[in-house]
Amino acid sequence: MKIELTATSRKAQGTGASRRLRKTGRVPGIVYGDGEPTLVDVDHNNLFHSLRKEAFHASILTLDLDGKKEQVLLRDFQMHPFRQQVQHIDFQRVSKDKKIHMKVPLHFINADIAPGVKVNGGIISHVMNDLNITCLPADLPEFVEVDLASLAMGHSIHVSDLKLSKGVAVAGHGHAGDAVVATVQIPRGAMEAEAEAAATAAASATAAAAAAAPAAAAKTAAKPAAKSAAETKK
Repeated sequence: MKIELTATSRKAQGTGASRRLRKTGRVPGIVYGDGEPTLVDVDHNNLFHSLRKEAFHASILTLDLDGKKEQVLLRDFQMHPFRQQVQHIDFQRVSKDKKIHMKVPLHFINADIAPGVKVNGGIISHVMNDLNITCLPADLPEFVEVDLASLAMGHSIHVSDLKLSKGVAVAGHGHAGDAVVATVQIPRGAMEAEAEAAATAAASATAAAAAAAPAAAAKTAAKPAAKSAAETKK
């Protein structure tokens, strides 16, 4: 998906200049990376609606800066504490021959047919919702798919189980592949009901044992008495 955003370079900087920009419906920002950092501003409404799209956060963007187009990544943005207003935006330039590190979203599929759900009535727990990857800009995926079709009760899917597209690798240390992505568990209510049933059964067994104890003791005490009576008759 090709996403393009128009920006204008600016010279004024500082808190006062940024405040004046925002009052005119513009958002101050910066473009850094290869070459000198460039101060820019973009239209607030276009940017605000773009930020609501998942792909905008995990795609190579085309930034039209003063009529010159360059490839960038969204690296950071700041929102107003309580208004729906973007305060600042950061972009990073990318080079087609240099690998980038990026966090991409995970898309979970086939949860409804997972054996742990369909057969055992479990629920899927998403331990991770995005994944840190490294790749060349041209290989950057919009998302990574997680297929839950074979996930059984009590089992998990790990990062090493994911199918990554060509040229894409998991970023991080050597143990990154061991991280759990999703698991299927017994619903909490069912676990509580099962534990309660077990506790009730244990309490019943204890009560039955307690009730049987006096009778057993009486029976044991009666045996010597009967034996003594028999010997007396002899």
